[in-house]
Amino acid sequence: MIQRIQSLFLFLAAACAFGLFGLPFASMAEPIAQSDIFADGIYNIMDHIGTMVLFGLAGALALVSIFLFNNRKLQMSLSRFAIISNVIGFILAIVLFYNERGTMGTQDPDDQLGIFLPILFIVFALLALRFIGKDDKLVKSMDRLR
Repeated sequence: MIQRIQSLFLFLAAACAFGLFGLPFASMAEPIAQSDIFADGIYNIMDHIGTMVLFGLAGALALVSIFLFNNRKLQMSLSRFAIISNVIGFILAIVLFYNERGTMGTQDPDDQLGIFLPILFIVFALLALRFIGKDDKLVKSMDRLR
């Protein structure tokens, strides 16, 4: 049901994914003209189409799986795909950042709140998977009693 604890965790996971559209990963004191991701001084998911698609897909899958409470197997599958999409997006964001280390020179970027949101997404999605599994076991045990 929608009032279940896994729905709350899935909603928080989706909020973390969609929160990345507003919060940057890192920022610089001044923009770097020759850099692809720090040209405006802020590194966020809008700097690369791959990160936008992957994190948007992860958030959408988490949000859609909230309403699939009648089909727990599909709900678990979509949650797993959301975690995979989030992990791939996070790895892509890290790879893009380390590819730009040469253009930064001596400047060090400041970490922002957006760097922690993919990690929180994974935690919330794994908690949701755990509670979906518990709910599935409970329903299966009740079916045996009938």
